[in-house]
Amino acid sequence: MARLDVLFEGYATEAGVAGTVSLIRDERVVAIVDPGMVPSRAAILGPLAEFGVSPADVTDVILSHHHPDHTVNIALFGEVPIHDHWATYQRDQWTSRAAEGVHLSPGIRLLETPGHTLQDITTLVDLDDGVAALTHLWMQRGSPGSGLDTDPDLVSAHRSRILDVATLIVPGHGPAFRVMK
Repeated sequence: MARLDVLFEGYATEAGVAGTVSLIRDERVVAIVDPGMVPSRAAILGPLAEFGVSPADVTDVILSHHHPDHTVNIALFGEVPIHDHWATYQRDQWTSRAAEGVHLSPGIRLLETPGHTLQDITTLVDLDDGVAALTHLWMQRGSPGSGLDTDPDLVSAHRSRILDVATLIVPGHGPAFRVMK
C-alpha cells in the first residue's frame, strides 16, 4: 500500500491563500501533489525533510489544476515528470495523454474530475485503511464549492463519483477528513 503525508495544510482566508501540499510514496514513486502557494518554501521543504525525503528524491509532481496556488513551487523538484489532466511534461518534452485511469504506481492513480476548472484531476491513493482522494472538488470539509468553480454541476457529479471510492478526502485548501458512509 502507498503512504500519504500532508506536508502543508492549505487555507483560503481573507489573510491569504495557500494550497494543501502532499507527499505520496509507493514502490519507486515519490510524488508531490500541488506544490503551490505557501507562506514560505520552508513550509514544504521542512516537513519533507522530516519525512526523510529530499527534493532530489522526488520522482513525480502531480497538479490537480493549473492555478498558481497549486503550482507556483514546481521548480523545487527539478526535472521530474509533471502530471496534469492531459499530458506529462519533463524538460522540453510534452507527452499528451488523458489523465483518466493513469497509474503512476500500483497504489497511485489519476482521475479526470473537471468542475472547479475544466482541467481538474483527482489523485487516488490506496492506503492500508482505504482510499484517499487528493482533490479540489472540495476546498475544505463541508464547503459547497469554492465560489470560483467553472461548473458547479460537474463538481457535484464528480464528488459523487469520488465518494463512491474514497474513505479520506484531502481537499485543496483545508485539513483532510474521513468520508462518512
